Amino acid sequence: MPEKLTIDALAQRTGMTVRNIRAHQSRGLLQPPEIEGRTGYYGADHVARIELISEMQADGFNLAAIKRLLEDRPGSDREMLGFKRALMAPWEDEEHEFITAEELAARLQLDQGVPNPKLLARALDLGFLVDLGEGRYEVPSPTLFRAAEELRALGIDTATALDVLDEIARSSRSVAHAFVSLFVEEVWRPFADAGQSESEWPDVRDAIERLRPLATDAVMAVFRRTMTDAVEQRFGEELERRASSRASHAHARAPRGRRVRSGRSRG
Repeated sequence: MPEKLTIDALAQRTGMTVRNIRAHQSRGLLQPPEIEGRTGYYGADHVARIELISEMQADGFNLAAIKRLLEDRPGSDREMLGFKRALMAPWEDEEHEFITAEELAARLQLDQGVPNPKLLARALDLGFLVDLGEGRYEVPSPTLFRAAEELRALGIDTATALDVLDEIARSSRSVAHAFVSLFVEEVWRPFADAGQSESEWPDVRDAIERLRPLATDAVMAVFRRTMTDAVEQRFGEELERRASSRASHAHARAPRGRRVRSGRSRG
């Protein structure tokens, strides 16, 4: 990218109209250009600021809120933009799938003749499906959908499969909150309280990147260990129950022993 951009070149580089660039300048959102002769020139900092504003608007912030955030925050826009992108990057890397109502019924072995709107509403509420209208649905996690297919193939009804999905989601939210709290308390707040030094922004961004595989590996390690313990305990209880049941059944069916007569025999 050239070091100096005219306002037209800046608009082309960022995808923002010249009119909006001027409007951001008048609102104090965008720093003024450097004037050489009668021409204003913009640089990398202006590009980073415009990209940051655009992405924050896409996240739902209005311009007044963006201005307050930018005024209260020290550090370069480029570092803030990099931090925001690292923070907001999705943790999942699955490609969403799209299916029709007929495909949904076939893959989950649903009875199309007797639709159950409550089950569909619950699947939508859990985020398992997204209703696109006109009988089309988005599948945010094909992996979860395939798990539901396997459960149905095992003969498990849809309501029970949704119960399992709901419990997994609630447990996952608890785990996610624990890791987010860890980052906020141990990384972000000390950094913010110390004044958000520009030289430390890369370390904070690096902490986010390192947290991703760390959280995933830790959750999987704990899950495997917990799953092993749960299987051993539950099936141990089942085996003991069956053994006790068989012993009780065998005792109930055993023939009664003959009574031993006591006393003197008749002479």
